[in-house]
Amino acid sequence: MTDLLPAVEIEPLQGPARASVLWLHGLGADGHDFEPVIPALRLPASLAIRFVLPHAPSLPVTVNNGYVMPAWYDILAFGEERQFNHQQLLDSAARVHALIDREIARGVPSYRILLAGFSQGGAVNFEAALTYPQPLAGVLALSTYFPTAYSVQPHRAQAGLPVNILHGTADPIVPIQMARSARRHLERIGLAPEFRSYVMGHELCQEELGDIAAFLQLCLGGAAA
Repeated sequence: MTDLLPAVEIEPLQGPARASVLWLHGLGADGHDFEPVIPALRLPASLAIRFVLPHAPSLPVTVNNGYVMPAWYDILAFGEERQFNHQQLLDSAARVHALIDREIARGVPSYRILLAGFSQGGAVNFEAALTYPQPLAGVLALSTYFPTAYSVQPHRAQAGLPVNILHGTADPIVPIQMARSARRHLERIGLAPEFRSYVMGHELCQEELGDIAAFLQLCLGGAAA
């Protein structure tokens, strides 16, 4: 059994959760990183979303001189074809699966569970979402890339998975061409991702927050079964 990741959890303001968003942070951050973003989205309380913001384990990161920090996987070298620890990424994806399983056990159906992730967190979510054996509500890919594009084995349950890729045109950490490559790979496997860019770096901006809120309402606004 996969150990559950520790996480910040934000419960709905009204009633029990009818939907869940699992939101993974980037390298060197933790689950608190996007905690202030949740109220800034100004989502209707009627959506009854539980936000789960897990903390990555601490690992030595090669490109940061082996410094130990929160990381979903080790990065061995930068570059458009980033070198990374493949097994650690798969392990992190399995731990996301375990969090999805727990949400289902808590009464939220898989098709009302959405994965959001920034940078490294988004990279893990591409793998986790595409390989999960039950249909999910969607994937929100923020300033990220798709490192397992050539190795992932998508599950048929994810045919038609909604994906929204949001990226900064001046991102110095994950250049926008890496996001465009992710879109092409997703299209290659039969998906139709949305793609939006913003004049910003490796961050979020106010306009993007509106687009995030709209995507969450689109994917999670329907009635639960």
